[in-house]
Amino acid sequence: MRSLLLSIRGVLGLAAGAGIWLCGSLADASETAIIKYRFLRMPVSVPELAKFAETGEASASLGAYLKMTRKAPEEVQKPLTQTVPVNGVLLYRVLNTPLGEILLDEISQVIHTPDNLANRQSLRSALVTSALGDNKINIVEILQNYPTQEVHLEGERLAELYAKLNRLSRSIPRF
Repeated sequence: MRSLLLSIRGVLGLAAGAGIWLCGSLADASETAIIKYRFLRMPVSVPELAKFAETGEASASLGAYLKMTRKAPEEVQKPLTQTVPVNGVLLYRVLNTPLGEILLDEISQVIHTPDNLANRQSLRSALVTSALGDNKINIVEILQNYPTQEVHLEGERLAELYAKLNRLSRSIPRF
């Protein structure tokens, strides 16, 4: 009986995760990231940021922004591309617990909606959608899967965001 219950839970978890993945892929994904760094705010297209993360080559506007912030491109590129291994179904389950909501609140201090409303839901969707395909997440994938047209990113806290994602990953058992 216990194994039947565990099987049913597993199937329900997979179904819920698949539902989030399918709904997330049908929803509008972020087109623009507003990167904030101290007093600067710069809109960057998410595809442009993804290309920079992948190749290290900054567009003219992104290069100008990096000069203003006095950041080397590698300093920004590294946290964008570092991956964190995590099981998407288990991530979904953890993020729907009280502890998961606390973690979502912490992470949403760095990456959030433009109006700071529905941060938990938006971030949960982006994280789970990012993890379901390949059981890993990185900041660029989260931006690409964020379910709003615009996503805000606190640039000074990129390394902190990666550390929080890593901590989240360690709190989820590997199955």
